[in-house]
Amino acid sequence: MTKLPTLFISHGSPMLAILDSPARRFLLELGNQLPRPRAIVVVSAHWESSGAPAASFAAQPATIHDFGGFPAALGEIEYPAIGAPEVAAQASRLLEQAGLPVQRSADRGLDHGAWVPLSLMYPDAGIPTMQISLVRGATPAEHYRIGQALAPLRDQGALIIGSGSLTHNLHEVWGNPIDANVPAWVSEFDAWMTTRLLANQRDALFNYRQQAPFAVRNHPTEEHLLPLFVAMGAADADAIAQRIHASYQYGALAMDAYAFN
Repeated sequence: MTKLPTLFISHGSPMLAILDSPARRFLLELGNQLPRPRAIVVVSAHWESSGAPAASFAAQPATIHDFGGFPAALGEIEYPAIGAPEVAAQASRLLEQAGLPVQRSADRGLDHGAWVPLSLMYPDAGIPTMQISLVRGATPAEHYRIGQALAPLRDQGALIIGSGSLTHNLHEVWGNPIDANVPAWVSEFDAWMTTRLLANQRDALFNYRQQAPFAVRNHPTEEHLLPLFVAMGAADADAIAQRIHASYQYGALAMDAYAFN
């Protein structure tokens, strides 16, 4: 069985689902470039739990439209993937074996951090899909540990995706055109992250908030970067990061994507 890479995908704005952009075109091709997974496990910026990671056991996960103020067409999109309760059970066991308690959700659907990129990568919605939550207040290193615990799922043909955004300060986005100029505080943070990811400098990355330029301005809160650390942790220990996409939207959203082989 082919062992898939782990992925970090910047999903940006929900408009990614319907508005043409380099990032959208990249995702439309990405699914075709990978061996087809037996299941998909998504860790999204838009599901956080308190105290411990949560796993979704929903057999028919609903499409969650967890946003407002966007065109009605976005709210009409459905992504009818079937759930993956057996994978959720295995993920839960792996997390518990790693000493991490697990919360179990019987009915959690797919938030837009999951279904927006998946609707582009796998528009047939034919792959069983489940989500694992972030842990509110947990560190990058702790999320890396969650990824390490989930890594054996890859041996069963699962594709593990961290879905967030390499930069995510929405206060700096409002009103900008999609092709707005990129300010230095975004590009300098992006360049710092790229250098350390490609060099596998995990300790520096774990401490990005103290070391990276403009870290807090790019991430006033951390939830959109934390899925990156889960994807890193789920890869092999000597995995080499590959930057598989880079573009910007609205000036302040870096849409980078990484594969960890």
